[in-house]
Amino acid sequence: MKQHLLYCAGAITGISYAGSTDWREYVSQKLPPFITAVSPMRGKKYLSQEKSIRAAYEEIPLSSQKGIMTRDRMDVMRCDMTLVNLLGTEKVSIGSVMEVAWADAFRKPVILVMEKDNLHSHPMLREAAGFIVSDLDEAITIAIAVLSPTL
Repeated sequence: MKQHLLYCAGAITGISYAGSTDWREYVSQKLPPFITAVSPMRGKKYLSQEKSIRAAYEEIPLSSQKGIMTRDRMDVMRCDMTLVNLLGTEKVSIGSVMEVAWADAFRKPVILVMEKDNLHSHPMLREAAGFIVSDLDEAITIAIAVLSPTL
């Protein structure tokens, strides 16, 4: 059976390490064995004490602006689908918006998870998303249905 990759995009800047990783771990645990969640936070345990992650850490190549841009774009390109969690965001996640644009440009399906009145609710973002839902469990169900090789 083909292994599928699901890129898990969502706000990171301004939130804690746990806040940026807990939901991604939840998604990963709910996926069947033929789907692997890909997190932009992998390999960044060195940020685990951060209460508010900065946009970039130029002294750390993986977390520098160039490192973030390079790996995140590569991840969107190589993954089969992108799940974007914007639930509860308090400011626009520019990186997440970039990832949606890349996914759209590379013709990768996007599942957008956000409340109806979310500050990211914009015609272009909504148009780029193939699916818009208001909770993670529904997003996971859609990802499984779209990526599943069987009925």
